[in-house]
Amino acid sequence: MAINAPAHSYSREPDIRLEDYLDDKLQSTTDFESLDNLIASVEVQRSQLQTQLDDATKELQDARRAAQDRQGGLAKSIEEFHRLQESIDARMKIVAESTAPDEANRRLEQPMKQLHKVELAYQYVSLLQDVEKLRLEARSHLPQSPKAALQSYSRLKELSVRLRELQRAADEAATHLVNYVEKITEDLWQEMKDIMSKELENILKKRNWPQGVDTNAEMDDEWLQCFEKLVDLQVPEILYSEGVVTLLPIEVMAKPFVQWFRFQFMGDNATSNPQSFGTFCIPQFLSLIDKWEGFFRDNMGYILASRFKETRAREVRDLSVYVDPACALITALLPVMREKVNDMVQHGLKNPQFLSSLMVQLMDLDDEIRSRFNYDGGDLEQGWAGLTSEVLEKHFDDWFKAEKDFALERYHVIMNSFDARNIDYDYSGSGKMKPTFGAVRVTDLLKSVTSQYERVRRFSHKLKFLIDIQLEILDDYHDRFKDSLDTYYTINSTLGRTLHGLTKEQAAALEGTGAFESLCKVLGSSDHIIATLKDWSNEEFFVTLWDQLQTRAKRTDTDGNIASGMSYENVKDKTSSVVGSDGDGGMLFDETIAAYTLRRKTAEEYIISALNDSHQKAFRPYVAKAHWTTISDSTHVEASQLSVTPELDEPLKILKRNLAFLAAALSTAVFRRIWRASLEKLQDLLWTNVLMTQNFTTLGAAQFVRDLDAIASLIDRHIPDGSAAFSTLQDGLRLLNLPLEAEGGAVSLQEASDRVFTDNTEAKKLLAELDLESLTPANARKILQKRVENSE
Repeated sequence: MAINAPAHSYSREPDIRLEDYLDDKLQSTTDFESLDNLIASVEVQRSQLQTQLDDATKELQDARRAAQDRQGGLAKSIEEFHRLQESIDARMKIVAESTAPDEANRRLEQPMKQLHKVELAYQYVSLLQDVEKLRLEARSHLPQSPKAALQSYSRLKELSVRLRELQRAADEAATHLVNYVEKITEDLWQEMKDIMSKELENILKKRNWPQGVDTNAEMDDEWLQCFEKLVDLQVPEILYSEGVVTLLPIEVMAKPFVQWFRFQFMGDNATSNPQSFGTFCIPQFLSLIDKWEGFFRDNMGYILASRFKETRAREVRDLSVYVDPACALITALLPVMREKVNDMVQHGLKNPQFLSSLMVQLMDLDDEIRSRFNYDGGDLEQGWAGLTSEVLEKHFDDWFKAEKDFALERYHVIMNSFDARNIDYDYSGSGKMKPTFGAVRVTDLLKSVTSQYERVRRFSHKLKFLIDIQLEILDDYHDRFKDSLDTYYTINSTLGRTLHGLTKEQAAALEGTGAFESLCKVLGSSDHIIATLKDWSNEEFFVTLWDQLQTRAKRTDTDGNIASGMSYENVKDKTSSVVGSDGDGGMLFDETIAAYTLRRKTAEEYIISALNDSHQKAFRPYVAKAHWTTISDSTHVEASQLSVTPELDEPLKILKRNLAFLAAALSTAVFRRIWRASLEKLQDLLWTNVLMTQNFTTLGAAQFVRDLDAIASLIDRHIPDGSAAFSTLQDGLRLLNLPLEAEGGAVSLQEASDRVFTDNTEAKKLLAELDLESLTPANARKILQKRVENSE
């Protein structure tokens, strides 16, 4: 049922709800009977809603008033802030323009400094109190408990180290304090060692050490316990020390030995003279160590092993200076020997000859200590550098200058000696090269120089000896060879004689075997130098030096220095062109060997040339002989029945003389090589000027064969099968000497001529039948034409 509701100005949504409400309450006519109740209920509800509305309105007004109050308060606060800011700005301006703060700072500055000084002084005093406390604690445990004393000492040492580190970070501040703490620490350590040493000294005094102690005796318990306490005291110092530390108990026990050494060799005794250093001082020093070596090892070896062998520090447990009592004794004795050596060096600086011998004596001493006692000096990898290295670190230049002066002086004496240029025929056996006395002495000199420096440890020192002494001498000796060969060439060449002339002395020197002798000196000496240098290049010392040079060169730029004062290029030019390359070849003496090889080759060529000249002159009368056409009554002449041509007597003498001389001076290989070349020239001479020039009768051909047999026989007596150099000429003479009438199926002169001139094929067959394969058909025709009988 729908009821029309009065119109109103609100939205339609409240009307709809009202309609729904009325529809719900007034669904029938009976519902009107309760209309009053409904209206009353609605009134009640309206009243309640009105109350709620009033309450909400009141709360809204209260909220608006509160918001207005808060907004007003915020505005007031903002205003107060602006006023405060203005006040602060005004005060800051006043403060900025005022001098009161600076004045206050100036007034407070001095009191603050004094306060800082007081605080710093308090800290200093506290630190010094701690230092003194630690010092006293450490001393209180000695000599009964060195291990307990070490604890306090260690703390003091750590404090000292820490202060030094802080000082560096603080720009070296508190220098006096740091130095004071370090001095206290050092003094304490020295005092601790003195206290413990004094205890051991008293024990040694009771036992009358060392005179009253037998070298085979055993140390008693008190002695051993005191020894152990000193070792325990020193263990931390040894473990954390960068250098070698002398064992304290060994040092105490070595004091009498040091006193004896000073008395014997550093006083006014005759044994203190420099000349006695090698004859008395060194032997006595080694004898002392050798005498007590067994005693120290037998009694103290297990103690040192128990303290150091089990430690984790490999650089300590494997060092002989700590685990071997004999080596520890050497360490304790070396300072006094070092002092003696320094005195000897000072004397040597004024006497170079003594300095030279002194260095050899020092090297011998170092080697004896290393080898006899296995002393490593605290260096597992390189071993003990030795006293020699210590001296050379300061005085190498002085020693090097002395050695170079001695070497050069000796070299010049060798070169100026009366027999330096004479051939030493007794140097080697038969069939070996014979150098001059000078060459042998030069290599001996160079060997002695090697012995002077081969035990030097620094690479740069060894390289300087090699280049600036040995190679310099070799270069000068090479230049002498070159000058000698140049002079020979000048006086033997037409141009040279024209330009420079030839003196009587020079002409006389070249007479006979003079030219050969002059050249053999260069050849034999050069060969001797080359052989010596090649032998040296295979020796361990020079192989090692070459490997070290290669290693350094590969790490060095070509513009840099391989060693101090020696550039890459200079070393390369002096030693080998392959320095610094990646190949495996090369030797230290490559360049020197190459230079001497060139001189040897030149001398050999000149000897061959001189032989050729000698033979040409000697054979000139023989070649000019025109009696090869003598007619014989017999159609066949036996060459062996003939006498040698008189004109050949002198050439045979010359040949014999030359063969004998060169056989004595040259090696078999060189001798054969030279004569092979020379005999080939002699064959060419006889072939061209006799066989191909002269005409021969049967008698003349047989005479030529007899002469050649005489020459060949002489050659074979000095050079086995040497006459093979005449094989072509011999074949030619066999063809030339064919009989006019053949017997027993042999080839006659006429038959040979007919077959040779038929054609080349037939000529070759003939030569093969006669076993004359060295001849050509053309040569065969020429030879056969030289027989007078063929021309008839």
